[in-house]
Amino acid sequence: MKKFRIALLTSFMMALPALALAEDAPISELSYVLNTFSFLVMGILVMWMAAGFGMLESGLVRSKNVATICLKNISLFGIAGILFYLSGYNLMYAGVDGGYMGSFGLWAADDAAALAGDYSAGYSTASDWFFQMVFCGAACSIVSGCVAERIKLWSFLLFCAILCGLIYPIQGSWGWGGGWLSEMGFSDYAGSTIVHSVGGWAALTGAIILGARKGKYGKDGRINPMPGSNIPLATLGTFILWMGWYGFNGGSVLALGDAASAIEMSNVMVNTNLAACGGMIAAMIMVQVLYKKVDVTMGLNGALAGLVSITAGPATPSLGAAVLIGAVGGVLVVLAVPLFDKLKIDDVVGALSVHLVAGIWGTMAVPFTDGEASFLTQFIGVAATGFFVMAASAIVWLLLKYTIGIRVNEEDEYRGLDVTEIGMEAYPDFQTVHLGGMGSPAPGIGDAPAAARVAKTATQN
Repeated sequence: MKKFRIALLTSFMMALPALALAEDAPISELSYVLNTFSFLVMGILVMWMAAGFGMLESGLVRSKNVATICLKNISLFGIAGILFYLSGYNLMYAGVDGGYMGSFGLWAADDAAALAGDYSAGYSTASDWFFQMVFCGAACSIVSGCVAERIKLWSFLLFCAILCGLIYPIQGSWGWGGGWLSEMGFSDYAGSTIVHSVGGWAALTGAIILGARKGKYGKDGRINPMPGSNIPLATLGTFILWMGWYGFNGGSVLALGDAASAIEMSNVMVNTNLAACGGMIAAMIMVQVLYKKVDVTMGLNGALAGLVSITAGPATPSLGAAVLIGAVGGVLVVLAVPLFDKLKIDDVVGALSVHLVAGIWGTMAVPFTDGEASFLTQFIGVAATGFFVMAASAIVWLLLKYTIGIRVNEEDEYRGLDVTEIGMEAYPDFQTVHLGGMGSPAPGIGDAPAAARVAKTATQN
């Protein structure tokens, strides 16, 4: 369970130590205001990660699917907000009491006590809801990239609604809502398992049921590369995610108060940064050793794997340990990507390697630096979460498959989801104009052989 340690931290408060509060002292109005402000700002940083996921995935999918992936990433965030209001928050936090889920019902802000002068809650209820909601949206974003380029838009969004409204909050209540895992001592500071592996398990289940993209795996066992459309855009997305992670992990301190809380938040952010550095460099070295050339996408995913790896326990490691935890995550990504390909599990953006594999590693690594954590309890948390999310996700994916369908037909997949699903292109100025049918170049493009080559390239991309 996330322990809401109430505190305050601002520069001017450092200049006014007389106003600093002991942990057991009554909560002041100023502390209440500053804590509320902290939740909101950190939540905004986590929301900014949605843009990071959108840009990363847009860069790693082929150009004919970019507009669709953009639409998916902003619409899933809208769905997350509504479903976390309708059922998600209360299922995750309302009356769990060591059990397996909270209660059904609409969430509503209740700040009557604070308005009457009682600030013991420490922060406004709406600020807490907002901070928790953006984590829910992040879990859906993980699924988006993995199943890209062949899934129907509305089928994906319906799955997101179930994930946000039921699956994510139920499993989240076990650890963060005071449920049975919390009672056992399961430790997941900011969500290596509760957020990242949940998105990974859901994505893995979907990728298996959905199947691989046409042409990805040859009958002879060959793996055919399908390069992304925009490496600079993917790099920008990685930078945005890296930045947003400071809110993801730093905000999970859930306190901005006394010196101890301020130091903890500082250490969390520094460890978060160093883990990303370790993951990126380790992935680059590993790729160089194995393949004799550095793959940009592996470097990007290595940084993200480092961030995921440290998320379960960013407060306790030393600086060197944080680098090492992130580095192991980066190495695992390099090894996991070809493994999933050998299993013919088509993961377009490497989400399974980054969020699932590194999420499991990060959760299991917590006892190395936190003496209060147990390897057995951590394993139980990972296994229980994986079993529940995969089982629940499989039911939802299969219901969708045998009702409205989850996969576009082969022709639509070949043409690209931008045209077939939403009727527009992300890069219309770069598309070859055709007259008189598909594959016929428009007059004036140039010589026939060159025009044919351009047309072929456009249809392939």
